Amino acid sequence: MSGARRNQAASNPTQPSIFAAETMPPAYPRRAAWGTAGSLRAWQAAALKKYLETMPEDFLAVATPGAGKTTFALRIATELLSTGDVHQVTVVCPTEHLKYQWAEAAARVGIHIDPSFTNSQGALGSRFDGVALTYAQVAANPNLHRARTDARRTLVIMDEIHHGGDARSWGDAIREAFAPARRRLALTGTPFRSDESTIPFVRYVEETGGIKRSRADYSYGYSDALRDGVVRPVMFMTYSGEMRWRTKAGDEVAARLGEPLTKDLEAQAWRTALDPKGEWIPSVLAAADQRLTEVRRQVPDAGGLVIATDQAKARAYAKQLRQITGEEPTVVLSDDSGASSRIETFSASTDRWMVAVRMVSEGVDVPRLVVGVYATSTSTPLFFAQAVGRFVRSRSRGETASVFLPSVVPLLSLANELEVARDHVLGKRSSSQEDDLFGAYAEDRLVAEANQDAKASDDLLGGFEAMDSTAEFDRVLFDGGEFGTGAMVGSVEEQEYLGLPGLLEPEQVTALLRQRQDRQIAAQKRESAAAAKRRANSGIGAARPLVKSSRSWWPPGPGARGSLTVRFTTSCDVCVAAPRSPRPPPSRSRSA
Repeated sequence: MSGARRNQAASNPTQPSIFAAETMPPAYPRRAAWGTAGSLRAWQAAALKKYLETMPEDFLAVATPGAGKTTFALRIATELLSTGDVHQVTVVCPTEHLKYQWAEAAARVGIHIDPSFTNSQGALGSRFDGVALTYAQVAANPNLHRARTDARRTLVIMDEIHHGGDARSWGDAIREAFAPARRRLALTGTPFRSDESTIPFVRYVEETGGIKRSRADYSYGYSDALRDGVVRPVMFMTYSGEMRWRTKAGDEVAARLGEPLTKDLEAQAWRTALDPKGEWIPSVLAAADQRLTEVRRQVPDAGGLVIATDQAKARAYAKQLRQITGEEPTVVLSDDSGASSRIETFSASTDRWMVAVRMVSEGVDVPRLVVGVYATSTSTPLFFAQAVGRFVRSRSRGETASVFLPSVVPLLSLANELEVARDHVLGKRSSSQEDDLFGAYAEDRLVAEANQDAKASDDLLGGFEAMDSTAEFDRVLFDGGEFGTGAMVGSVEEQEYLGLPGLLEPEQVTALLRQRQDRQIAAQKRESAAAAKRRANSGIGAARPLVKSSRSWWPPGPGARGSLTVRFTTSCDVCVAAPRSPRPPPSRSRSA
């Protein structure tokens, strides 16, 4: 066969084609990341080799988002169909949108999947090699899908298999429907869960103390993918600020986001920050859009995604983005019938922003997403990892993702632990939520333990009304290090971090962040020295005894602890004191 005819056959095969699967981009539906193999990536080839050597009934592949799980699974499917080991394929995934994405990818290798198959349809059309289903669809009629599976030798591909434990009924239905399958291939980027619901067809190994841990047959984690240049590194831009809200009893509470607080106070401050009527969220959206503008200087089609808590906030954030950018953002709501088409349209366009409620947090491929705003109070490791996974799909050398976060300890912990591989554990010793959320910081763990029983009053929990909020740039988390010492929104210091070039190698990003931090510290020292000199020259030192005595009577604010911030007026020797808590010291950078 000539080269031209061979390429034509590979681009539109009429039957399952191993050649088409081998030449498919490793990170379908977009081209492979810079520096990766022209066909299968090293991890895909190694996992395929292990699979074909053992030909197991069940196989669990854990690979970080963006690594190419779809290409790997379809390579196995073409092999099994071509050899006659199986006669049909069933793909199970979390959402309707992903059903069509899988069908499109399968068609590229000559496997014809029906993504429109319904439970009421009964028989499958003769031109199809299989169907794509959602987990909810299987749970609605497991007997129907068991009969289909039992009738022909079937390979079942279960995408994001951890969803099999979302509800006991789902897990039972998946076991019932696919127990007769010839082969089962489970895929996930995040095998862990926050509960003890077992994941169907996943092997658990018992450890000391009766604990059972999930065991993958092949794993390719985020740190491995970073080392290979398969995914983008992520730079977390964190923002703090002053929050004020009113309780059901009418009491006003003020707290600073990002400082040590009880769990309840932190949750209320976090909710206040995300309230669209305050100043925190529009300030952060404006900063994120500025960052996106900088990235688009070198990556013209780069896009941004805001992940919102609910539909009302999503619409409010979209309105604020329209005011900031002058452009209408794409809004994707989970119960909207046109959501899938809007995601596809956005993916193929050069539009700046998309706002979504949870739906885009998992499994949806929009590789041009480079900037994100995590505007939700969800803080489980599973959701956080899936959300950040939307921004790590690398397309070219030097791309770095930027994700904007509220400066709260749960998210800071998760951001610093992004490279940590987790398994699903059953029968583990119950621990407090503080232990789970504050695990990355030793100091914060002590605060969590101290506040374990320090609950807010019933009035505080019984009602809530956000009043106002402000935003301040806090710090940057990157490659295990922390950079920056805080700055006002719109300040020169903040602009230096937002203005990092859009294409840089990780080592260059670290060097520039360290350089900017050193400049910021030097500027603060000069400003402090100048202020001290001005005070000395104005004779304001006479006010110092008053400052000292004020510490004994000034009432602390909510959650206040640590040092005293003092501001002097210029008209007389009067001081105004306000309690302010120190930020936990930055962790040491691995590259330092």
